[in-house]
Amino acid sequence: MPAWNTKNIAHLLSRTLFGYSKQNLQAAQGYSSFSDLIDLALLQDAPQPAAPNTWVNTVPAASQTSSGETGTWYREFNYWWFNLMHKEGLAMREKMVLFLHNHFANERDKVVYPQNMYAQNALFRKYALGNFKQLVKDISKDPSMLIYLDGNNSRGSVPNENYARELLELFTMGIGNYTETDVKQAAKVLSGWQVSGLTATFVPARWYTEASVTVLGKTAKFDMNTLIDHIFTQKATAEFICRKLYKEFVYYKPNEAFVSEMATVFRANNFEMKPLLKFLFSSEEFYTAAYIGAKIKNPTELMVGASKVLELAAPDYINMYELSKVLQMQLFQPPDVAGWPGQREWISSTTYSYRGGFTDSLITGKRYNGVNVTGKLSAVSYAQTFQNSEKAVEFVDDICQLFLAFPPTVKKKAFLLETLLGGTIVKNWSTYTPGANVSLQQFFKAVMRLPEFQLC
Repeated sequence: MPAWNTKNIAHLLSRTLFGYSKQNLQAAQGYSSFSDLIDLALLQDAPQPAAPNTWVNTVPAASQTSSGETGTWYREFNYWWFNLMHKEGLAMREKMVLFLHNHFANERDKVVYPQNMYAQNALFRKYALGNFKQLVKDISKDPSMLIYLDGNNSRGSVPNENYARELLELFTMGIGNYTETDVKQAAKVLSGWQVSGLTATFVPARWYTEASVTVLGKTAKFDMNTLIDHIFTQKATAEFICRKLYKEFVYYKPNEAFVSEMATVFRANNFEMKPLLKFLFSSEEFYTAAYIGAKIKNPTELMVGASKVLELAAPDYINMYELSKVLQMQLFQPPDVAGWPGQREWISSTTYSYRGGFTDSLITGKRYNGVNVTGKLSAVSYAQTFQNSEKAVEFVDDICQLFLAFPPTVKKKAFLLETLLGGTIVKNWSTYTPGANVSLQQFFKAVMRLPEFQLC
């Protein structure tokens, strides 16, 4: 088992949550072991949250788009999910929901109606810590997915291959583990579904009529469920899913030997997520020193995490929504069916500047365009929650330890101390001096503009 210490606990929280506050870290340290923290907090079950509004049950209609209602509802949907992330505590369900949203990527531009997208989001939340194989079965007849990958109009006589291809390539097995013939035959099996409003219905007359088809070496009269069962008997399936989880939570270059170990656990537990995630987060592999601070925060992690670490009770979700588009991670609008590629793709000269602008806005109370934001940091009040707030050197150390995945260089720490002091000397530093608020604001801006703050 990995060492039960602050460094490893912080690493676990940084990867499984959308950032963490001082209180979150202290609460995690209150557990006696990783096993308890994982079982009793990270992987805890919870009921479905209340819906963002009654529109989730409104039957889709063209008038909703022409009137602008769908756009308004999508905004509300985004704000609602940001809020769930912000208030997640020590439970990692929302992090898994985002992982699944990216794994089974759908684009709002094609799905159109947020009602359908909400139902899919609720499906991800239901299975976030549940059975992955059953999720694949349910997502295969999900109205949003049927619309997005053209299963809605697929007939057995002229099957649309889009979903069958992505089911094998992106959702379960990966390229190189199936043939074009497998795609064509699987498409027949997956045909027959129609979307009407908020529901999908199987229409037998639209299904394939052959006595049997051959997929992945097996000949049978497959239906959707038995086809997916067969896909999950393939060795490549568990490995593909575990590899994606490894890249998401550990490192972007997977250790294939450990991925194989994960796949063995996954298969042995009938594709249940909880045992797999506990195995991963309890492993020495996860806490490898080289992996700590080696993941670039995605924009959602950055924005929600910055608000959490500053303990903002009411973050400006409008600001997050607007910046998410600039930072190239608008929820419900991934670039394509492969989802957001992540890691280095998150950072460019443009996006890095806007990332800094966002964290500045939490401190100054002004967006990049000059508009006021809600949830502005009270720098002095926040600083005074730290035991060492009146000891400049120790306070800088405390902030760096909480905000950064690994310590800054001596030179950077000296710069941060100088920024905090604002022209005074160490022994004269106090949060009670007239200029303390300005100095603290500059200090927090400097910390959150460091490259290290972009990492987790």
